[in-house]
Amino acid sequence: MTRFTVLLLALLHGLLFCTVQAQAAELVASVDRSRLSSGETVELILESSDVTQFGKPDLTALEPLFEVRGTRQVNQLNTLSGENQATTRWIVTLLPRQNGSVVIPSVQLGELQSQPITLQVVESETPDNPNKRAAVFIDASLDQTSVYVQAQAVLTLRIYHSVSLYDDSSLPPLQIPDARIEQLGDSRTYEKDIDGLRHGVIEMRYAIYPQHSGELIIPAQVFNAALVDPQPVQDAAQGPKAGKLMPVTSAELLLTVKAKPITYPADAPWLPARSLTLSESWNPEPDHTQVGDSLTRSLTVKAEGLSSTQLPPLPGTDVGGLRRYPDQPVLGNQNSERGLVGSREDREALVPTRTGAIELPTVDVIWWNTFEDHLEHSSLPARTLHVAANPSLVADTPANASPVDASADSEALWRWKLSTLILACTTLLGFGLWWRGRWQPAVARVAQTGPSPRTVLDDLKRACQANDSHATRQALDAWARQQPETLADMAARFVPLSDALDGLNGALYSETGQHWQGDELWRAIKAIPMAERVQDPVGDSGLPPLYPK
Repeated sequence: MTRFTVLLLALLHGLLFCTVQAQAAELVASVDRSRLSSGETVELILESSDVTQFGKPDLTALEPLFEVRGTRQVNQLNTLSGENQATTRWIVTLLPRQNGSVVIPSVQLGELQSQPITLQVVESETPDNPNKRAAVFIDASLDQTSVYVQAQAVLTLRIYHSVSLYDDSSLPPLQIPDARIEQLGDSRTYEKDIDGLRHGVIEMRYAIYPQHSGELIIPAQVFNAALVDPQPVQDAAQGPKAGKLMPVTSAELLLTVKAKPITYPADAPWLPARSLTLSESWNPEPDHTQVGDSLTRSLTVKAEGLSSTQLPPLPGTDVGGLRRYPDQPVLGNQNSERGLVGSREDREALVPTRTGAIELPTVDVIWWNTFEDHLEHSSLPARTLHVAANPSLVADTPANASPVDASADSEALWRWKLSTLILACTTLLGFGLWWRGRWQPAVARVAQTGPSPRTVLDDLKRACQANDSHATRQALDAWARQQPETLADMAARFVPLSDALDGLNGALYSETGQHWQGDELWRAIKAIPMAERVQDPVGDSGLPPLYPK
């Protein structure tokens, strides 16, 4: 290899490394909230994982639209899969200079550039509080004064302070009789100008769900503020003492709770929500489905204004031709600017047991739209599954499976006649050989090519006792092939065997799996009448009888 070739390879490697680094490095921008009032500050978070970048982001592009109140830098080192990843975060406090839709422009850091972010700045809501000129005061407000029973009302508590507070300032947990309470995320901190005076704000939000109709009183909340007195010692008598607790109290609020409308169906679960969506997904997609395939259907409902615990189970797919194995539901809650968004996902494994078209009914959810105040339906349309035959499961296809068409019937009848004729010929031939063999001297038995019934039965017993569902299924198929009838026929006439097979299939097709016990299946196999099981025709010695009859 020449020196020029080595130099060229090194140059290409360096260019490739730089390209990968440029693709991996980025400057990600986010805000702590996207909706605020005029006079309030918002925090812009800029994060980069590029360790080759030095210095600070260029905030010049922000000055025409925002007043930069402060910037602080946070360095973090995270370990993921044994690899260390360093990130740098800049937290910039911004005060918008105008109302309406305001765009935070892109910020430059070396060759990296962040994406723009849009804010909604509404007209300032000056707290209607008689103590708003005090050093510390608390303001409480509801997003609405009237809600339906078990519907969501959002309570916002804002603590304003024009002096510094110690960290041991505290607010007791919110407790309201006859109501369920969900805190919406952690507390927020920002700044707000009130009458030309800068105040720090501590904001907490709660979702309240009244459990009874009538009037619900939200009690006054008490905040114990530990003040830091900036005044000189000689002027301390003019204000509260430093470090002393100063309790401040909010006003008591009244919430009117309406009863469930009389037009709502009595047999439907009560779901008062601002919005509700219903969706489904399949894994795999049921476009090419065969008998015995396992399909996972997921039904998901999302409701704005309800928690996940309030969402009822969605109807299961109970139709003929499908075996259903439900899974545990997946519940989740997300916080939004308007409150809580609850979600529920119901999963089930579906196994087709016959060929042809299988109709899945419409999935319908009834709910009350609290935003427009009327009854609504959210539904998924009906769909049809087209199930084809599975060549590997022909022997296990139920005897009552419906035919696909008339041509299939005639073809099956022709095959049945041909197999009957072949069986009759082989029976006559076998009888002739047996008659001839009666007069032949005894010979040593030829070793069989396949496993004996006793060996297969022992394998099945060991798999059941080991509680191994997959090994049990393989041993069960090998045992069933040696029986005079199919496994489906035996299960149809022997109920304990049918129940044990349902338990085995549930462990095989469930997406999360089950802790399966094989004792029930082994007891069912042993309990089958002797006439329905093939026994080992040879004794323990493995030799033919000495005097054949």
